[in-house]
Amino acid sequence: MSQASNQISATYNEQYLNESSEWRDLGGKQKSSNIIDLCSKHSSKKTLDIGSGDGAVLSWLDKRKFTDNLSSLEISDSGIAAITARNLASLKEVKKFDGYHIPYDEKSFELATCSHVIEHVEHPRLLLREIARVSDYQYFEVPIDFSFFVDEKIKHYLDYGHINIYTPALFKFLLKSEGFEVIDERFLFTSDELIEFQFKNNFKRKVIQKIKNLIVSITPYKKIKPNAYSVLCKHNGNDLSIF
Repeated sequence: MSQASNQISATYNEQYLNESSEWRDLGGKQKSSNIIDLCSKHSSKKTLDIGSGDGAVLSWLDKRKFTDNLSSLEISDSGIAAITARNLASLKEVKKFDGYHIPYDEKSFELATCSHVIEHVEHPRLLLREIARVSDYQYFEVPIDFSFFVDEKIKHYLDYGHINIYTPALFKFLLKSEGFEVIDERFLFTSDELIEFQFKNNFKRKVIQKIKNLIVSITPYKKIKPNAYSVLCKHNGNDLSIF
């Protein structure tokens, strides 16, 4: 890893020392629903989750019996400790990795899931190639942080660790240029449950957010500025080719 990558790894190493928050759990609930929605037609006996954080998504996949053979990769020691402490029945193993090199053989998994990770990755194409190498199908979800004035909010996004900003089209461009074929996609909006939690002390903001999501979700603009974007892919075996 580069010096910058080592710094990123060190930054996340203690990210989950505190107890798992209700916010992460509710987020994990919605993210697991998104995975099941897109991947249910492609049953997976072996699934690898990359960048599992504190295991909130894994926990909900386990509760919902998505598969009986889950494996996890996580960059932080605190995340691995939190995942291990959950004692998930379907989780076969959790390994620490450096954010790029996946310690499994080619096509070891029928499905790889990578939810809200790519926006944190210093060199996303390197990780995407590794994910394609070890899996038959790939699921990705990214937040849609783009706005015309995103450059004025750089501290805000860096405070969340978001170092890459996408629209759905820009993320699809990245995937397609790396040889991923898009099988299915979803334009996602924050659940009412999460909105209720986020703005539980601010009724006006809560109502505004729900109305905003409703309006955007029923217009063509939903394909430009949803809250998040998810996609199910299958790599075509071709490397990046330019010129």
